[in-house]
Amino acid sequence: MTTASENALFGMGNPLLDISAVVDKDFLDKYGLKPNDQILAEDKHKAMFDEIAKKSKVEYHAGGSTQNSVKIAQWMIQTPHKVATFFGCIGTDHFGEILKQKAEEAHVDARYYQQTQEPTGTCAACITGDNRSLVANLAAANCYNKEKHLDLDGNWELVEKAKVYYIAGFFLTVSPESILKVAKHASENNKIFSLNLSAPFISQFFKEAMMKVMPYVDILFGNETEAATFAKEQGFEETDDIAEIARRAQSLPKVNKKRQRVVVFTQGKDDTVATIGEKVTMFSVLDIDQNDIVDTNGAGDAFVGGFLSELVQERPLEECIRAGHYAANVIIRRAGCTFPEKPDFP
Repeated sequence: MTTASENALFGMGNPLLDISAVVDKDFLDKYGLKPNDQILAEDKHKAMFDEIAKKSKVEYHAGGSTQNSVKIAQWMIQTPHKVATFFGCIGTDHFGEILKQKAEEAHVDARYYQQTQEPTGTCAACITGDNRSLVANLAAANCYNKEKHLDLDGNWELVEKAKVYYIAGFFLTVSPESILKVAKHASENNKIFSLNLSAPFISQFFKEAMMKVMPYVDILFGNETEAATFAKEQGFEETDDIAEIARRAQSLPKVNKKRQRVVVFTQGKDDTVATIGEKVTMFSVLDIDQNDIVDTNGAGDAFVGGFLSELVQERPLEECIRAGHYAANVIIRRAGCTFPEKPDFP
């Protein structure tokens, strides 16, 4: 059994500072927000981020899909610290400083590319009762620059140090060339590169970028909705049979023949579907009382984080999935992608 080492897990994505606060209906109306929604910020929302930061009980967390997953992997592993490295772009501002501090508190080795053009990306969670309206402003996260960050010797050395790589599909909209460079490195060195479908719009509108990376993908993650959209966009016939979609995704062309691709699709409370060797296997998730579910938003990121925490320690796939289910089960009992001090994963 291998224990995790520093910088063994590498993640790259869109770092966002999660800002959550309880607001009232007037606040939602003022910015034209629905009580339960996820949207990208428009011009009319720009002032909202400063306003919500002034609320009395505001909470800050290091967020963004990939950063959430590596943060949870680090939490599951506990020690050593800095098993997870994270690259992404932020601004040179107050929110950027908070984000650095929060990443440090999570013991993630975050190496941000800082630029002055755009402010640090933020995601506001406007909470009313049991509802949360999420408004994301990618801002600086969109400005990641391969030449000015990934290619620098000191940074690339951290890429070389890693054994497992994870990038959410969202980053395909920012720097596909950075993803390709990392994916090719993993493939050439027989290391593990994993990608998440992340959202239906990625498979639809960033198909070309995604399919350039796909031959290097050793592990493909997604949920049932993303899988169905992916299947449709790829022209798979059986788009309503998730096991068949997993099988078809597994058999897409692959460069490194030493590793058979693993496809893992979660389905909320329904069984997780995974390709293991030639078989497609179903894994039941942990039971939870509906009344204990507070917020399912971070469940997908948490599943991946739990999975990666075992993968980086070279545990079998079944154990990775069990850890993914455990982490997701913990996260959905809490608001936002937050967790208790220590995991209780047997």
